[in-house]
Amino acid sequence: MKADSIAAQTSAPKPHHHFRFHLPHLHLAPVFGNDWFALKAEAFARFFGTPVFLVAQTVIVAIWIGINIFGFAHFDIYPFILLNLAFSLQAAYAAPLILLAQTRQADRDKAHSEADAQHREALAVASEERQATAAQQTAQMVELLRQNNQMTELIQQLSHRIEALTLEMHTKVLKQ
Repeated sequence: MKADSIAAQTSAPKPHHHFRFHLPHLHLAPVFGNDWFALKAEAFARFFGTPVFLVAQTVIVAIWIGINIFGFAHFDIYPFILLNLAFSLQAAYAAPLILLAQTRQADRDKAHSEADAQHREALAVASEERQATAAQQTAQMVELLRQNNQMTELIQQLSHRIEALTLEMHTKVLKQ
């Protein structure tokens, strides 16, 4: 009975969407939402760690310092208070944006890890079902082999009996 239900389960077509384990997590909205600001803020925060940003910022700072030291302009003299203020302003905006991006990534990682755990569990269940099916089929094969051996022995006995009867008939016909 159990084998029939396993065979019915394995033969039934199932949808195989590659995100099927993520579907239970679709109701989870990111903490900061999926609105324009959140997406742009996350993209901007990710840009802070790129080599393009670091090189561009280094070039701008070098030009800023060069212009003020060599006397091309004197809008920010030696202690570079204005440059320091610009860095402070940048840090004041960068830190929350980076934290926002980290929080959103942590939420995505959590949802992916839960989906992966469900996927591993589904694979384990499917593996156990396949092992049970294989064990059942092996038992059926052993039973068929046993029956085949019995039939072969029966056929051999009948062949010997037919041969004996044929010899007996042959000797009676020759005696007449």
